[in-house]
Amino acid sequence: MNPKVDWFFDQETKWQKEYKTLRRIVLGCGLTEELKWGVPCYTFQKSNIVLIHGFKEYCALLFHKGVLLNDTHGILVQQTENVQSARQIRFTEIREIKELEPVIKTYVFEAIEVEKAGLKVNFKKTEAFKVPEEFLNALDNIAGLELAFNALTPGRKRGYLLYFSQAKQSKTRESRIKKYLPKILEGKGLND
Repeated sequence: MNPKVDWFFDQETKWQKEYKTLRRIVLGCGLTEELKWGVPCYTFQKSNIVLIHGFKEYCALLFHKGVLLNDTHGILVQQTENVQSARQIRFTEIREIKELEPVIKTYVFEAIEVEKAGLKVNFKKTEAFKVPEEFLNALDNIAGLELAFNALTPGRKRGYLLYFSQAKQSKTRESRIKKYLPKILEGKGLND
């Protein structure tokens, strides 16, 4: 147990019992406990394996390379359609965790083996992401925008394309694009 992570388990939340049970199970698999992204993250030789996090409706174990696991029990969930690598096991009560403890351990040990084997996720290339019409118009009509966008890292490009595309209405897409034009022109990512 890492004392820097204790605060996460000591806070009063809807999932406090579930979090503590998940912590015990994951630490029993020989992983190192760290605090990353404000949540407990468990690593093997400094590589992220799984983290514990919670939402309004459920708490979850998130496997960083979950897409590479053999989901023999059919319990891994893709959080959103744009998540390429990570997969979750979701829980709504402690009973589920206790019943699935042997399965959870199997998945954790498999995730460690994936890391030991050096397996990599084949991510979609930036070119495979949809470019909203509103952004295509901006690229055509704003001087220097296409050059600046093409100079961004693939991850930054994907971040913008996903964010712009998620808006359901054209007006919202246009507003988002207008708001982030200065950042793109400065060579910065969505969250920089």
